[in-house]
Amino acid sequence: MVHSHAYAARLIWTGAAAGPTLSYRGYSREYLAEIAGKPPLRGSADAQFLGDAGLLNPEELLVVALSSCHLLSYLALCARNGVAVLSYEDDAAGSMTLSDGRVRFTEVVLRPRVAIAASSSIAAAVALHDTAHDECYIAASVNFPVRHEPVVVARD
Repeated sequence: MVHSHAYAARLIWTGAAAGPTLSYRGYSREYLAEIAGKPPLRGSADAQFLGDAGLLNPEELLVVALSSCHLLSYLALCARNGVAVLSYEDDAAGSMTLSDGRVRFTEVVLRPRVAIAASSSIAAAVALHDTAHDECYIAASVNFPVRHEPVVVARD
């Protein structure tokens, strides 16, 4: 097993086309993120920070990264442990507040709703969320709590 992984991205401030940073309110926050071999991602600051509300912002992307990492860890664990997942949806939410003189994330709450095959164990499916949290690379990399509040149902 490889114990080191590297990731690269190129970020371009496309807002420069609208003019330079002469005043805080007067410049565009739009950017383009490029990752080799993948579609580019257009982003901006959150609208609260004078960005374009129609584009993804870094705060949303952090919540998505935590949610998707948990999903992928969970699905792998379920596959290895005989839990047949039929569907998975998460309404994740992050909170940023002023803490120690800085605005920062103070927590992210994942709320996965999972349907499993009736032949699978609900208890195992619920317990695997704890293991998925422990194995999620992104959650292990942040300095704020990432909680999960799963709901698991069995269906045919």
